[in-house]
Amino acid sequence: MNITINEVDRVEILVLQDNYIDIAAGDSTDIIHRATSLKMGEIKNAILAEHGFSALVNVLTGDTTHNLLFDFGFSEFGAAFNADALNLDMTAIEAMVLSHGHSDHIGGFEQLTRRVGKKNIEFVVHPAVFRSPRYRKITNDFKAYWPAFTRKMVMDAGLTLMETKEPYPLLGGSFLFLGEIPRETDFEMGMPDVYYEENGEEIFDPIEDDTAVVVHLKGKGLVVLSGCAHAGIVNTTKYAMEVTGIDKVHAIMGGFHLTGSQFEPFIEITTEALKEIDPDFVIPTHCTGRNAVNHMEKEMPSKFLLNMAGTKMTFES
Repeated sequence: MNITINEVDRVEILVLQDNYIDIAAGDSTDIIHRATSLKMGEIKNAILAEHGFSALVNVLTGDTTHNLLFDFGFSEFGAAFNADALNLDMTAIEAMVLSHGHSDHIGGFEQLTRRVGKKNIEFVVHPAVFRSPRYRKITNDFKAYWPAFTRKMVMDAGLTLMETKEPYPLLGGSFLFLGEIPRETDFEMGMPDVYYEENGEEIFDPIEDDTAVVVHLKGKGLVVLSGCAHAGIVNTTKYAMEVTGIDKVHAIMGGFHLTGSQFEPFIEITTEALKEIDPDFVIPTHCTGRNAVNHMEKEMPSKFLLNMAGTKMTFES
């Protein structure tokens, strides 16, 4: 498979929600632009951090721009609050993508789509995002359920639903929805304790709806943005390379799902595999976890970028 996507001159990823915020960091660079605490000359502008992820992705080619909303955050109002605090024009969004159907990525769906205010724009998902009920099996007697996300919610928002398991170019080929990601590595095993019910039967949930979006930055390579990377961030990146036929990776950004006792044993092997891919930048977010983030910063200091809620990352050709 070799899907051609357009080269773009610039990629901007503005994070509407992430797990971390340091409003006084003061470490903006040409690539990193932090949110400010100033509002009308006073130090009172708050940016909220939550266990969730949402990002506005803008690409520029010549005089043409395209805007995509990737995921919606955890709580109903968290990502929307930050969009308001950042004075964003959400009406510029032309398409939406959901990385997978878990609540830390769909919670703000209604509020963000309301701020976009458009009807009939494309909303692209893997069909398994609508699987329900799905849950973590804490013990045989205790199940923690993810809230249902339904096709009716999408229809009620006035969006045009596109369900696909296959890679799917968006906005004239400026973005690539990666679709269902093959599980190839021997260490990225997904979540071991998640299930769903179908016809009264309990079935292991491989979370095959987990996916990413990909952009091709001219002269620099791929920019890969994941939600949680339940398929594995290494699997995700290598599949992006395979699908596009592009070997150079400029940036890998998103949740790498290496937090907690189940996943921390795989921090070192994941980091080594990322080193072999050799991207210019690695930006772990959301569910990557503190220990994994610290390890990657130590092991890849020249490539590591720290993300937080309200941050805009800009990559230019």
